[in-house]
Amino acid sequence: MTVSPLVWGITIILIVALLAFDYFFHIRKAHVPSLKEAAVWSSLYVGIAIVFGVLVWVFGGSAMGSEYFAGYITEKALSVDNLFVFLIIMASFKVPREDQQKVLLFGIVFALIARTGFIFLGAALINSFSWIFYLFGLILLITAGNLLKPEGDDEGGEADNFIIRLAKRFFHTSQNYDGDKLFTVENGKRMLTPMLLVMVAIGGTDILFALDSIPAIFGLTQNVFIVFTATAFSLMGLRQLYFLIDGLLDRLIYLSYGLAAILAFIGVKLVLHALHENTLPFINGGEHVPVFEISTGQSLTVIIGVLAVTIVASLLSKAGKAQTAINNARRHAESYLDLSYTADPAERERVYNLLLEEEAQIVQMDKKYRDKAKDVDKIRAQVDEAHRQHAEFLSR
Repeated sequence: MTVSPLVWGITIILIVALLAFDYFFHIRKAHVPSLKEAAVWSSLYVGIAIVFGVLVWVFGGSAMGSEYFAGYITEKALSVDNLFVFLIIMASFKVPREDQQKVLLFGIVFALIARTGFIFLGAALINSFSWIFYLFGLILLITAGNLLKPEGDDEGGEADNFIIRLAKRFFHTSQNYDGDKLFTVENGKRMLTPMLLVMVAIGGTDILFALDSIPAIFGLTQNVFIVFTATAFSLMGLRQLYFLIDGLLDRLIYLSYGLAAILAFIGVKLVLHALHENTLPFINGGEHVPVFEISTGQSLTVIIGVLAVTIVASLLSKAGKAQTAINNARRHAESYLDLSYTADPAERERVYNLLLEEEAQIVQMDKKYRDKAKDVDKIRAQVDEAHRQHAEFLSR
């Protein structure tokens, strides 16, 4: 189905309006969103995406609607995985909690711009070279394999990539934040703040994410309008989702396996499609290969099924529960001990209460699961120090 320029225009205006609304009504005043605020707005954005999908189904037909929902669910799952990296980057740079919303919104806007560029580039390549499906399929299969690799002992959480090192070397960078400003003045000199470096790091990772996510959705549909809208709406509300499931991300211990299965499945689907459309002379003499092709309905069923199994298995896992509670205790202790985390005393008290809640859960868990946690002795020392400092604060 060909989408008219009018529909394209209305859709783009809607997306830009939602981003502008998010900035002017939520981001301009730095604050830590409450759980209720995050839940309401996250649900609203998911609702808008679903309503849009229903409209696509009604006016574009069931095939187009199925492609949209398959693409949206896949991109949303990949976006949740991206939140892990955003969390690591902001923890590495010690971004104050109340300023993290602006970083996330910048990441969403940059991701949308970067992925839009990749979408139109991918569409042009597909229209010109049918063999590009082989390349897209290979990218997804390699990505799936990388997701299954065990994490190394290196400091993967350090957001000190090549771009950041260049920025630090050639530009004057302050050591401290100045609210959410990108530039500050120290000793009469204009300098970059760490906030700008964080945004550079987020932007760099967004480009890498696009290299995986765009081939994935092109494996489900080649309709550029569907690819664009499913990608855009999957990114909308990601900021609110970050604060809503912050602390629960560690709980999804099997998410990487689920995403690996989905990406491998789509990779195989792309290779089969490439064989069906084959024009490469060294494969079947340049003729099409009669192979089984996976339908959009089958893709949607597999994607939903894999995600459901992954989430349920993660939530029911005793080892996952213990690891999550211990990781959360460590994170809350580090946040409490880090004076640059926030200037809001109420937020610090909230973090300390969360630490107490995690400790209460840990005590009730089986010791064999508690002792399996990585760096458990170091985490215990951090928790003890948080208690000591809080007791000292109360005694003043």
